[in-house]
Parts: sequence; structure tokens; C-alpha cells
Amino acid sequence: MATGTNIKTYFNGQWHDGDRMIMNAADHGAWLGTTVFDGARLFDGMSPDLDKHCARVNRSAAALMITPTVEPDTMVALIREGLESYGRDQSVYIRPMYWALEGDDLGVVPRAGATGFAISLEEIPMAPPEAATTLTRTRFRRPVLEDNVVNAKAGCLYPNNARMLNEARSKGFGNALVADAMGNVAETATANIFMVRDGEVFTPIPNGTFLAGITRARHISNLRADGLKVHETVLSFEDFHAADEVFLSGNMMKVTPVSAFDDTTYEIGPNANPVTRRARALYWDWAASQA
Repeated sequence: MATGTNIKTYFNGQWHDGDRMIMNAADHGAWLGTTVFDGARLFDGMSPDLDKHCARVNRSAAALMITPTVEPDTMVALIREGLESYGRDQSVYIRPMYWALEGDDLGVVPRAGATGFAISLEEIPMAPPEAATTLTRTRFRRPVLEDNVVNAKAGCLYPNNARMLNEARSKGFGNALVADAMGNVAETATANIFMVRDGEVFTPIPNGTFLAGITRARHISNLRADGLKVHETVLSFEDFHAADEVFLSGNMMKVTPVSAFDDTTYEIGPNANPVTRRARALYWDWAASQA
């Protein structure tokens, strides 16, 4: 079942209306989970950092031993062609993806050059600025490179994220604040994480257990250019309990304020969480400057 509506699919050299079938039952990706994707966004007529998302999906494919077959510049051009049918008031989730078609003689290792490729466009609204979430801890952790392909945006990683989300929702929270293998905060189940204390911004330092997102990097750059101190450092759960503000950073919604972490609450609203609101305004201003 699709997440959004008004879907368009690029497959086998052309754009198709609707959620087109793209994978066969015997494809390596169907039964062994060799799938990667990336997510970009169209909103207000802008698709910021689209080139970076297209480059990253190729790196993700290589990490899963899938041969990338489309150059990032070509991918950008194909996506822009597909987006021409959407209006300026429509927000679209942009998802280029690869999967392995064949394996080696044992079937396990993807065969070089045997690659499926598609692009899915789905209309999914952007959340309003005031739409907040809540966080809780989870017993599930982020894997390390020795356990899984944490250097890729791979479909096979998401069942673990789903366990985190399911546990958080069973406790009445919207998302999970997740530890790395050492017990320090890594990210949430669906996005990177920032906290603010005494006017300074903190985010977990990339340590190979989570993808340091493209949107995350953009927020760091924007906030520093605006004169704020941004620290990439080791953070504990206690640090988040002591924070003045917390917000999520992800491609889907760009900035999501957090109103609570377990029994700790954070004030949000037009007269509160100024750094979170500033991060959002800076992102929109930067995106408009690139359009």
C-alpha cells in the first residue's frame, strides 16, 4: 500500500501514471532484501539538495554490492521531468531506488551489472510548522557496520526501525529516541536528532551507526552561518532530559519540533522553541535561494 497519492513511476525507460509493478518474485531484491532508496522532496516548487540525494542512492547501492546504473545528473533530469506534472502547491516525496536482479552461483551475492532501477513520486503533504511529536526510549538499538549495512539507505534496515516505532507507539509516544551500540544517543527511529541548551545546538556525532542525513548537514550549515554554535558530539539520554528544545531533522518533514521525551516536556509554539523555529525558517530561506 502506498503512503501517498497521485503516484507516478519511472521504470524501463519511461514515466507511467500510478503505482506500477516493477519487481519479479525471483528478483534478488524480492527474496533477499537487496534494495536501496533515497528520499528527496518537492515543496513550494522547490526540490532542495536533489543532486545530493541522487548521488547518495548510488553510494547506497554500491554498499550493498548492487551496481549503480544511472548517473546522478541523469537521475536528476529524469526526476525533474516527472515533477513537471505536479503543481507548485503540491508536495511530493521523491524516491529513486535500486534492487539486485540476480545472484551468484549460490544466489546470495548480487551479480555485478544485474540491477533494477525505478523512481517513485508520491504526493505527500508537508507537515505544518506546529506539528510536533513526542519521544521515548526503546530497547532496540542501531546496528554497527559489522552487523549490517549502516552506510546505506537500505530497505533491510527498516524492520529494526519499525520495531522501535511500534514499541514507542505502544507506550503512547510518537517516535523513539534510539541508542547506538555504546548506549549513547544516535538518532530517532525515522530521523536525525538535534537538541538546544543555553542557545547552543547539539547533535550526535556520526560514528558509523547511523546515516548523518543530507538535511541534517544542511541545518548545521545554515545554523552556523546564522551565528549559532553547533556541536557534533557524544550525547546521552540525560542530555536530552536537560535540553531546552529538541527537534527532528529528516527529509520527509525537514524540521519536526518535539514536545516531550518521556516525562520531560519542552515548550513549543510561536513564543517558544526559538532555535527550532529558526532552523525551519533558515531551511526554507536557503531552499528558496537555490530554486
